[in-house]
Amino acid sequence: MRVQLTLVAAGAALLAPTTLPDAPPPPVPGPQSRVRTGPEAHKPAKDGREEPVRAADLLAKVRDCRPVSRGRYRSDAGVRADIPVCGAKDAVFWKADMDIDCDGRPGRLCNSRTDPYFTAATAFPGSDGGPLDAERLPYIVVPQPSGIWDHREDGIRGGSVAAVVRGDRLRYAVVGDVGPRDVIGEASHAAARALGVRPDPRRGGTPSGVTYIVFKDSRVRPIDDRAAAERLGERLARRFLDED
Repeated sequence: MRVQLTLVAAGAALLAPTTLPDAPPPPVPGPQSRVRTGPEAHKPAKDGREEPVRAADLLAKVRDCRPVSRGRYRSDAGVRADIPVCGAKDAVFWKADMDIDCDGRPGRLCNSRTDPYFTAATAFPGSDGGPLDAERLPYIVVPQPSGIWDHREDGIRGGSVAAVVRGDRLRYAVVGDVGPRDVIGEASHAAARALGVRPDPRRGGTPSGVTYIVFKDSRVRPIDDRAAAERLGERLARRFLDED
């Protein structure tokens, strides 16, 4: 977990829709590449099963931002605050960097030797009552509630399901920890590895290009059931694409 060095006062309310920074344009329509939304995005495969939700479709869905945060977040302590949390009917989302959270159950890769800021605890416990395992469980970190944004007001809690997108990779995770109140953009060692991000807590992460979509009022029980998170995430992502 990153050490909070500075606090940011809540910014003035943002009244007009904005566009997420660096949002990539959708692919140019063509025979092999076409952004699909709505029912067309979920055509059954030849074996009768639905095709998996595509990263490109989710990115196209979240190009426009209706801010729900009252201010903006920093990607790291000491840099300019320019990241809003955006809202939709069934989800909130933001585009940021990805720093590596190794907190939780100590392991071979996540411990006080590999991570100078390591804490053997997570804000939300696992099914055994102990901390989550950052090496095994894909989870994301939300900021502490503050005047900028309180995730609880949008139905986000421990175990809420998130779709995390980087380039053409889409993975599902849960909300598993809480970080500094003015910084956003952090995920577990396992989440980073699944997205092709270097998971080293000292030198890993990526400076930009990660989109976090968290589905409101969703919850995986137990929180550390990865298969359940993937099943529920896929279902909620389809519903989100069909949302008007």
